[in-house]
Amino acid sequence: MSFSLKGKIACITGASSGIGKATAQVFAEAGANLILTARRKALLDEVAEEIRKKSGVKILTIELDVRSQEQVENAFSFLPAEWKSIDILVNNAGLAVGKDKIQDYNLDEVQTMVETNVLGLIYVTKAVLKGMTERKSGHVVNMGSTAGHEVYPGGSIYNATKFAVNALNQGMKMDTLGDNIRVTSVDPGMVNTDFSTTRFRGDKNKADSVYAGMKPLVAEDVADAILWAVTRPPHVNINEIIMMPVNQSSNLLVHRDPV
Repeated sequence: MSFSLKGKIACITGASSGIGKATAQVFAEAGANLILTARRKALLDEVAEEIRKKSGVKILTIELDVRSQEQVENAFSFLPAEWKSIDILVNNAGLAVGKDKIQDYNLDEVQTMVETNVLGLIYVTKAVLKGMTERKSGHVVNMGSTAGHEVYPGGSIYNATKFAVNALNQGMKMDTLGDNIRVTSVDPGMVNTDFSTTRFRGDKNKADSVYAGMKPLVAEDVADAILWAVTRPPHVNINEIIMMPVNQSSNLLVHRDPV
């Protein structure tokens, strides 16, 4: 049994592309009104317009860098009254930059990952979760990763941030016990989005080589899992979804066909 999102307000960070965009699309198809945030406002507005034309739901777009505590506090403190009661928060904003050994990492890139993946998630959750607990209703979905379960070479910094998301997800469930809040982590393995292009600092050839000889997940696969989690009966909490393509067994074991 699944439940409709019609009339619900869902906030998705990092919604201008990839998993965030795909999640916005499936939520709109399910009837949710959307608060979409991203750093790239022009691209975000294009996504919103595309969704409006197909679904007719209400959409509010906000230019937001989740790394900035001030921006986050302002964005959610000054929401129009009709948008304040957020039912679902999807903490999707996140990234990896580089695959270097820890002794070789550029510290600016380290800071970007930690501030986006960990502090940004904390800032946004704090801004939204207080209202949910007051209303005794809400669902927080955190975008985790198999990188938060198993470390791999060259991933130490990104791994650390996703292990932190794993811990934060478990902690949120404890901290909201008795408040009727649902908390879910969706942890995909290999997903073909612009994530890898960002990781390899814009080198598309390197990014494409990650998926050579195998069929990875796509953003729509992950969005479908998120939609499933948030449409369970109200008394059901999906704590964690770990998902991989068939040809991946772990972060270190992938079957590839000859190319």
